[in-house]
Amino acid sequence: MPNQAKTARGLPAEALELVAARFRVLGEPNRLRLISALEQGEKNVSELVAETELTQANVSRHLQTLTEAGLLGRRKEGLNVFYFIADESLFKLCDLVCSRLQKELAAKAASLKG
Repeated sequence: MPNQAKTARGLPAEALELVAARFRVLGEPNRLRLISALEQGEKNVSELVAETELTQANVSRHLQTLTEAGLLGRRKEGLNVFYFIADESLFKLCDLVCSRLQKELAAKAASLKG
């Protein structure tokens, strides 16, 4: 059996492809808007269209991508399909990234004033 290279976190190097794929899914601003819209709870496509001001086709395409990636879940109720956050770690990741960006922006603003 060949020796598998390990990353700094102890994962096989091949796992980096999965990590990169996850970041690619999250690297689309409209998908982040949809995730943000679902932060307060599940919504159907019509509600997400109204909240994000994206087209229904665009919302549906992004919801499919997020669902296939395991980040969102869906449940059917009659003719409606409701989407919800299936991977709660999304909130930790977003908090971490947003917090860091806020600090960087505050530092840049302070340096421009001084």
